[in-house]
Amino acid sequence: MSAPLLSIQDMSHWFGGLKAVSNFTFDVPEGVIYGLIGPNGSGKTTTFNLVTGIYTPTQGKILFEGDDIVGMKPYKIVHKGIARTFQNLRIFGNLSVVDNIRVARHFTTKSGIFASFLRLPHYLKESEQVLEETMDLIKLMHLEKRAFEIAKNLPYGELRRLEVARALATKPKLILLDEPAAGMNPKETEDLMKLVRRVRDEFKVTIFLIEHHMKFVTGICERVKVIDFGETIAEGKPEDVVKDVKVLEAYLGRKAVVC
Repeated sequence: MSAPLLSIQDMSHWFGGLKAVSNFTFDVPEGVIYGLIGPNGSGKTTTFNLVTGIYTPTQGKILFEGDDIVGMKPYKIVHKGIARTFQNLRIFGNLSVVDNIRVARHFTTKSGIFASFLRLPHYLKESEQVLEETMDLIKLMHLEKRAFEIAKNLPYGELRRLEVARALATKPKLILLDEPAAGMNPKETEDLMKLVRRVRDEFKVTIFLIEHHMKFVTGICERVKVIDFGETIAEGKPEDVVKDVKVLEAYLGRKAVVC
């Protein structure tokens, strides 16, 4: 069996006296769509922030392709091949859709400031490639009619797709999606499920997502881990996990489950 793409080993994190994540251990195999679920405040987004370098774990290891990335700066983690979206959108509202994606794509280009200033041939060639790849991503996200529109004018569902496009522009091996279906109507959610599968298959990326929308989770994830108060309470196939008594208690309360 090949080594996991992402491996978290005995990771814990405290905020003062509050333990947000406790002895968290799991592996994300390459090529899967893996879900992390749990009630509000259970430690899901904290886990994403730890993986992407926003926080440094109090203890434990985070291995990506076998390399420990604990303590690494967020931008270096992006260069390693990990991209993410946020629960609260982090779009450049006053930039166009095209420029939002190009900013992300230029993050991994090789031409420096000197080449850009002098507009050297290799810079011009790379810029042309960046624009071509940007337009391909816009087409994939069905944003062609919005390409040159200011991003803040887009409706919410299209902003979500734009953020996924920006993550893909960094050429990741692993994408972390933080509640991608939040605020979407049923049609938008169904379309997003198809899009996530297509992104996984066409770009050969691994997807690790947080989501409260259980139909989305059971319809798209191949493996699911459930946490509550920072601790793992269940893990396995989504159709099995959602029937687990501990999971039902975490979401509905013990009294509701017993009744």
